[in-house]
Amino acid sequence: MKTPRRRFLQLASASIIAPALPCVASGLDYPSRPVRLIVGFPPGGVGDILARIIGQWLMERVHQPFIVENKPGAGGNIGTEAVVRSAPDGYTLFLVNTANAVNASLYDNLTFNFVQDIVPVAGIARAPNVMEVNPSVPASTVAEFIAYAKANPRKINMGSAGNGTLTHVAGELFKMMAGIDMVHVPYRGGAPALSDLLAGRIQVMFDNLPPSIELIRAGKLRPLAVTTATRSDALSDVPTVSEFVPGYEASGWYGVGGPKNMPTEIVDKLNKEVNAGLADPTLKARLANLGCAALPSSPVDFGTLIAAETEKWAKVVKFSGIKPG
Repeated sequence: MKTPRRRFLQLASASIIAPALPCVASGLDYPSRPVRLIVGFPPGGVGDILARIIGQWLMERVHQPFIVENKPGAGGNIGTEAVVRSAPDGYTLFLVNTANAVNASLYDNLTFNFVQDIVPVAGIARAPNVMEVNPSVPASTVAEFIAYAKANPRKINMGSAGNGTLTHVAGELFKMMAGIDMVHVPYRGGAPALSDLLAGRIQVMFDNLPPSIELIRAGKLRPLAVTTATRSDALSDVPTVSEFVPGYEASGWYGVGGPKNMPTEIVDKLNKEVNAGLADPTLKARLANLGCAALPSSPVDFGTLIAAETEKWAKVVKFSGIKPG
């Protein structure tokens, strides 16, 4: 069976030589009416905020509304399917994110193939998670935590926002690479998990940075490391997990996609405008305030990232035996 990365590269090459569909608008007059930007999660989360930031930027650049439409459910799959089934005319776009890469192997009966059925348009941002512990945990570094976990197998409770979420798979990847065993405690969202971490009912969490950063600054939680490959400007003194566990990386990433067979000229136009926004100092500052870093890329580079992440998380799902919540 072809790997997702190889399959993506084949599709990308084919799209370059495929003739433009006569029934859709060309890049020159696109967009001539409002564009929907589907988000597979409820309002208020980091992805939803990023969609609204980039939608506002695009509206100002091309003078048509980019309307964010939230379609939550099934870990983001309901929103994904709505885009997959839509016309490939550039008027229905999708906020692509890490959950899509995880869901490809987490769910057995998806009616779509994410790597094949969504065209990558442009990256928007990366967002670190932070490995944080309740202050009662006798570890101040990742190395000390690993030693403590090995001395106390299955006595550490690791909370998450639910089965298959990034807060979960980031922890499972850590367990796999560090060779430790912790008990996973899934919650219905990050907020109740964070509440129990503060109360000491769970000991560790790989939480999204924005909800945790003020608690860390107030000394209510102890950060051990961020999960990105490089340190976060928001917590510049906090090391990365990979400084202790070489090769570890588990960040949230976000971008724009659309249904397959979108005309290349529309993809390229959107990519150009999104990348212009990511170079804008004001927009970059808004991303930084969310604890995010801009993720400029070409459509092919963004698709390569999607394929690589899909492969990576498939290994973690298989190793840990994760099932949808």
